Amino acid sequence: MSHRVELYWSFRSPYSYLVVPRLIALEHDWDAVVDVRPVLPIAVRQPEFFAHADPLWTSYLMRDCVRSAEFAGMTLRWPRPDPVAMDFATRTYPKEQPHIHRLTRLGQLASERRFGLPLLRAVSHLIWSGEVDGWHEGDHLARAVAEAGGDLAEMDAAQETQAERLDTAIRENEANQRLGGHYGVPLMVYEGEPFFGQDRYDQLLWRMRQKGMGRRS
Repeated sequence: MSHRVELYWSFRSPYSYLVVPRLIALEHDWDAVVDVRPVLPIAVRQPEFFAHADPLWTSYLMRDCVRSAEFAGMTLRWPRPDPVAMDFATRTYPKEQPHIHRLTRLGQLASERRFGLPLLRAVSHLIWSGEVDGWHEGDHLARAVAEAGGDLAEMDAAQETQAERLDTAIRENEANQRLGGHYGVPLMVYEGEPFFGQDRYDQLLWRMRQKGMGRRS
């Protein structure tokens, strides 16, 4: 029986973007299955979170995520546009968001259709790698979804008609995330034990091997 990991993941998290290639390798090389459970970013779930944060929190985040990408051999630039719209004058997040609900529903659909990780990989690379400006324009997103094995036009139609059901599933993911032991992303939960952050991947792999996970033949 494969060793299962629950992955709580956000399209607005640079660290979520950075961990996906390692989780794809985990499934490829080891007897492991990653259950993708997309969640909305903390800026949408708890908009006041950043309003009360120390300014050093943000400046360190910006430095650290770029350094972490360089260390991992990946490129990273803050997305243009940001998946979560922010009012910079008031440092608040409007309730109406043009991108993040669509992206999260697409992630949930892909998870249900068993190509969650490939979609996270392709779409987060589009958004975070810095290779394109305006990731939401033209056919950029359609090509990323196609690379993962989906059809954006069909999936967009599905996420619009099934919005209520998908939003309920995403809220369930968020509730289970907290039950898993943390509110942040990426959060990997294995046999009830939480591993928060892309820098806990090695500890996750160590624990799974302790529990008897072997390499794929």
